[in-house]
Amino acid sequence: MWEYTDKVMEHFWKPRNVGEIADPDGVGEVGSIACGDVLRLTFKVDENKRITEAKFKTFGCASAIAAASALTEMLKGLTVEEAEKITNQDIAASLGGLPPQKMHCSVLGEQVLEKAIAYYRGQPGETEAEEIICECFGVTDQEILKAVSENGLDALEDVTNYTKAGGGCGSCHGKIQRILGWVRAEARKPRGQKLVQIGKFPAVAEGLDVKGDTCQGAG
Repeated sequence: MWEYTDKVMEHFWKPRNVGEIADPDGVGEVGSIACGDVLRLTFKVDENKRITEAKFKTFGCASAIAAASALTEMLKGLTVEEAEKITNQDIAASLGGLPPQKMHCSVLGEQVLEKAIAYYRGQPGETEAEEIICECFGVTDQEILKAVSENGLDALEDVTNYTKAGGGCGSCHGKIQRILGWVRAEARKPRGQKLVQIGKFPAVAEGLDVKGDTCQGAG
């Protein structure tokens, strides 16, 4: 059984800001019922670009509910620019920490916030360059790269804990390991040679043969 902090249990038993805002300024949704986690976030912004209200709906475990509840509380009163600096580590810290196997719930919170802010700004969603690495949970190469880079992940188990990738049939494990190896190689390069934008890793997809090596479904 997972060891949860009192803060996690408080947000689970008495979640804040459950529901959906009518005519929201920001809307984001990530996950899927098939994958076991869905999170929807809506928020309202005033004339000073400050978030005045935030609400969530989720289909998920205690950690998913607690992380979403905590996120909506964190957002209130922040400008959009301040809100976009919130990371999954911030969400987990606000709860006094999460079990390693449940860190993907905080990552889900960061992802849904990014989508809601993109909606607010009228920006496009996922790009065609993104490739599905884990078919079982619908996790893309860019989502894995972001989680690895932001959280210093170094093992397959860590990637699974933070993104769920690799937690199904297992046929994507090789691709995840190659992504980890690629990130390690990039980290060893002199600073001037490193790629600085997570959103642009064409070499990763090319080296992984993603289309020819995909998961066939949950095992």
